Amino acid sequence: MKKANNIFLGKKILIYGLGKSGISSYKFLKNKAKVSLFDDNPKIKVKFNKKLTYRELLKTKYDRIIISPGIDISNCKLSKFLKKNFKKIHTDLDVLFSFYNNESITITGTNGKSTTAKILHDALIDQKRDSRLIGNIGNPALSEKNITKKTIFVIEASSYQLDYSSLFRSKYAVILNLTADHIERHKSLKNYVNAKFKLLKSQKRGSFAYVKKEDELITKKLNKNKYSSKIYRVQTSSIDKKFNKITNKYFLSDGNKENLSFILKIAPRLKLNYKKLIKTINKFKGLDFRQQIIFDKKNLTIINDSKSTSFASSENILKNLNDAYWILGGIPKKGDKFKLSKIKCKNIKAYIFGSHHRKFIKILKNRFKIKNFKNLQETLKVIFSEINIQKSKKNIIFFSPAGASFDSFKNFEDRGFHFNQIIKKYINAKQ
Repeated sequence: MKKANNIFLGKKILIYGLGKSGISSYKFLKNKAKVSLFDDNPKIKVKFNKKLTYRELLKTKYDRIIISPGIDISNCKLSKFLKKNFKKIHTDLDVLFSFYNNESITITGTNGKSTTAKILHDALIDQKRDSRLIGNIGNPALSEKNITKKTIFVIEASSYQLDYSSLFRSKYAVILNLTADHIERHKSLKNYVNAKFKLLKSQKRGSFAYVKKEDELITKKLNKNKYSSKIYRVQTSSIDKKFNKITNKYFLSDGNKENLSFILKIAPRLKLNYKKLIKTINKFKGLDFRQQIIFDKKNLTIINDSKSTSFASSENILKNLNDAYWILGGIPKKGDKFKLSKIKCKNIKAYIFGSHHRKFIKILKNRFKIKNFKNLQETLKVIFSEINIQKSKKNIIFFSPAGASFDSFKNFEDRGFHFNQIIKKYINAKQ
């Protein structure tokens, strides 16, 4: 643990946002600095420290402000205060970097971050390396214990985390892909891309960056700017011969093949044994609610991809499907575009649920046969009645909402669990 010239030690610090990252930041810093806590939700109670009132907070001058990534400084209770003190804002990733010199592999992008981070972490663990999976996936950055010089951090980083971070940098940076996302928060596509590229901008010589070669937004950004790290442009469109030894069906989709391309490219730099790596890949079961096959029998396959919040994340599987019911709904992303041609969609029916169906219909009406429903229950009721009529035909139910979950659910996990519960009732009824 490094302490020399640490900007957090002994300072007066405000932690804003008392979710997982905020609480772990407090526990990490409570004996290292003078820490105060605040959250917009007055009902949140903390046992370990008196939470400040709004008036108390405004009377105090802070050296540093550690903000949870979920907080939008343009739309929160402390908006004016944060804008006035913008240069003092940091994240838990900044704190992590300030205290530890460990190697880190930070993975970002619009789609595939969690899956790629988990595979890489599993590969390191299987080869007896002390890997810690932190960030958007796994534990908050500051909750890890017993960190040694050999510890490697595998970090899934969102655009929100990177945007607020001002000190953090990573020896290995990965940008898997970029499509329009979180525009409501970042205000423009340019700001979103800039937030992602802070990961490369912060790197020094001796660092390495891995980016998708065939990505228009990434290529445009690279051509306009110079970076200190050695940059590898990862070819994801053609299948490498190394894929021949991968038998895991999870990697049949184009999206997961792309994720795997990055793993195979970075593996030699991390000195991972190739044969052991292939074993790790072949036993990988995937993550819940991410292109997860939850039922697969003779005439029916059901895929739960509740994590999908944009068209781009759904398209990777859609283009390889035939005779599929695509279930989508939720809150569509601002500026989101559907790129598959009508020909590639000819054997797919789009069944839209929820109150935002008109926005989805407007975008998709010339490509699909569309039906819309009040909720998921009604949607699945109609789908299963249609499937029962055509029993001899192979059908696929693809639940990939392509929209945010907050209209009806706590998060994508809650939405995915709800879908699974409805499916169980129908499957049990059929058996």
